[in-house]
Amino acid sequence: MTAFDFYTQEKATQNKHLNEANKQLNLSSTLRLILFLGTAFGIYYFYPDWKISALIGVVGFGIFLFLVSRHSDLKYKRNKIDELVKLNETELEVLNRNFSHLATGKEFEDHDHPFSQDIDLFGNGSFFQYLNRTSLKDGKRKLANILTENSISQIPEKQEAIKELAEKANWRQEFSAVAKLVKTETNSSNVLAWLASYKTFVPNFMFWISWGFTAISILLVAAYYLQSINGWFVFAWFLVGWGITGIYVKKINDLSNNVGKVQDTFHQYYQLLGMIETVNFQSEILRAQQSNVKSEEKKASKILKSFSKAIDALDQRNNAIFIAIGNGFLLWDLRQSVRLEKWILAHHKNVKSWFEVIEFIDAYNSLGNFAFNHAHYSFPEIHTDKSIIKAEKLGHPLLNPDKRIDNDMLLENEHFMIITGANMAGKSTFLRTVSLHIFMANIGLPVCAEKSEYTPIKLITSMRTTDSLSDDESYFFSELKRLQYIVNEIQEDKYFIILDEILKGTNSTDKAIGSRKFIQKLVKSKSTGIIATHDLSLCEVADELKEVENHYFDAEIVNDELFFDYKFKEGICQNMNASFLLKKMNIVD
Repeated sequence: MTAFDFYTQEKATQNKHLNEANKQLNLSSTLRLILFLGTAFGIYYFYPDWKISALIGVVGFGIFLFLVSRHSDLKYKRNKIDELVKLNETELEVLNRNFSHLATGKEFEDHDHPFSQDIDLFGNGSFFQYLNRTSLKDGKRKLANILTENSISQIPEKQEAIKELAEKANWRQEFSAVAKLVKTETNSSNVLAWLASYKTFVPNFMFWISWGFTAISILLVAAYYLQSINGWFVFAWFLVGWGITGIYVKKINDLSNNVGKVQDTFHQYYQLLGMIETVNFQSEILRAQQSNVKSEEKKASKILKSFSKAIDALDQRNNAIFIAIGNGFLLWDLRQSVRLEKWILAHHKNVKSWFEVIEFIDAYNSLGNFAFNHAHYSFPEIHTDKSIIKAEKLGHPLLNPDKRIDNDMLLENEHFMIITGANMAGKSTFLRTVSLHIFMANIGLPVCAEKSEYTPIKLITSMRTTDSLSDDESYFFSELKRLQYIVNEIQEDKYFIILDEILKGTNSTDKAIGSRKFIQKLVKSKSTGIIATHDLSLCEVADELKEVENHYFDAEIVNDELFFDYKFKEGICQNMNASFLLKKMNIVD
């Protein structure tokens, strides 16, 4: 089954489930209304006998609370199904090359990064926009970190993890749908900071006092109904309960406000942890993540769920009727505050690692989704003793495959290619294609190629140098700074270097001399890479250095029209097109 068929089928299935869920919600709303009206009528009808009226009110209110809880569960189910529908709609849109409405990741742009700016990693029409399917704010940040780390470690292990997640399409969608329901704006770092700095205020013994107080309350109410004591005794005891609660009310309010901000996060996160704990992972990386949340004594999901339930219990104080009775007879707020504080003291140090696992899986789901959507891409064979890149039918993943021209490529270790070609012939696109191959391979993703053999290497580029008016910095100086950065980096580690038209900010003669010396320096440093240029004189370096080879992209004039075949060829370009285009566009005679 193709990705398109899968998403089409899933969308249809989830739409059916959505219709059923909406019907259940409507029925639930009707039942709540009937119960409310029935309870109100019963209280009114038996009003002369206030004890029966009170009993009807208490029972009706109890059932109503149950129906409210059930309605919330049904609403949650409906919302999750709705998210599943949207997920499949999004994937169908992306497969049709419509992804401009997705998050751009512009906030992660870094002009000083080794390659992200040059390969359109972030921003409108970027690879991130095409790839990203994270549901969590912190998962999105984790994905951005993965994409920019420029690491060559554990590539085979990364590939296995991505392959495994690609196969678990239904599980990934379920995970993403649940994560989508986290609506809080509070990021995980703020949650962790609050937990770490929290100071308790309720004495531990108050937990047992609250249960003792509850037992006495039950006895007093029962005694009153049996007419053994006067109602004033019950009322006085009610006031005592509120008096005890009142001592701590300000701090209880602060605690309630703080946990209210994270309530949604913990409610969804314990479910996500449960999904991670129960899934059968085989790959090393995913199993390592899973081990961080699995414990033989008690699972992380259950521990997190207990905190979520305690938050829900404290949240009942927002119900005026319940909290009036709850604090007067049960010391409800104090009991739940103690539960929350005990949990924070016992588990706050573990929360960070649990959150990190969730965010990691959320990020890796995007990588697995990409592999699933591009089953025709190939995972590079990883070598350490062969050519840097040996690819067949290598293409740019963001170009329309129906129009894209793919090329074969072979570049040996510690060798350089000088690429010449006419304007618009495909040089810059090819540079970004190779850059993306290296970048994607290092992450563990399949690459846009029929077949690829690859020796892992870090990537560094210089293709889009800009001047800085704010820093009073010329284009040429900005270019020099970037080249200096590259020289400094290759002294510390091994890189694949991609340069597009170096030293553009100076005159032709100076450019030619400087460019040649720079290439010689790169070759001497045992680096590997590609340099695109319009300066044909640079091709002479290949005659001097056996590590340098010439390639080109060509343009032909056919029937007074410019024709590009976008084919990668060996040798030096002989046909340039600037003069032709100037005349063609009537710019010059």
